[in-house]
Amino acid sequence: MSDYYVGSVARDDAWLAVAYTTEGYDHAAVVDGVGELWTRYEETAARIAIDVPIGLGSTTAPRPNERAARELLGARGDAIVPAPVREAAKKQRYRTASRVHERKAGHELPRSAFESASRTTAMDEFLAAIEEARPVFAEAHPELCYLGFVGEPMTEPPAFAAGYAERMRALAEFDRDAPPTVQSVAEATAGHRISIPAVLDAVALGLTVRPGPGSLRSLPADPPADERGLEMRYVYRSERSLSDE
Repeated sequence: MSDYYVGSVARDDAWLAVAYTTEGYDHAAVVDGVGELWTRYEETAARIAIDVPIGLGSTTAPRPNERAARELLGARGDAIVPAPVREAAKKQRYRTASRVHERKAGHELPRSAFESASRTTAMDEFLAAIEEARPVFAEAHPELCYLGFVGEPMTEPPAFAAGYAERMRALAEFDRDAPPTVQSVAEATAGHRISIPAVLDAVALGLTVRPGPGSLRSLPADPPADERGLEMRYVYRSERSLSDE
């Protein structure tokens, strides 16, 4: 069996996975979380890109990759939601999490960061328990992936029609088979409430880690590791480095 290159995005309680081989798009699947994602692909995946934080600060936020991506994305920088520090991510209530985050990092925790903290903690605990998964998983942000494909940030939010159109153009410019792939992935989500932006983003992450034009790069280029040895970085695919490092 050929190696799979998987892009997966987490939305609410569902994770959408889009699997490529070196030959092209293979299939899509909806799973319940990172555990099921790993069970499905642990024997076959060469790389899995996810849009869930990998590597958490203990006293520093935003993380280095988040700060660098915000600068590169300009007006779309607000799409980068900074992860909580590790201790705050584990808290069940926003007020408690924010208090811990402020004590550790020196500023209040954005509510949007808390709303996805359960996925962040699940990913963090998964990688702590399953060390063999560490080389396979990489964190990617869809907005940075689109920037890598076409050399400039998206200008419209993904929920708007104009945002859908420019992301489809970015995918098609990078891979001429992307439009029918998007259609196939959308059809594969039948029975699940998966948004259209999530479909585009999962395709973007899959194309990022699948071997193709350009190189798989890291932001920052020399990423620091957290206290557990997890590198705090985004991966993206581009003909050139997006940073000056």
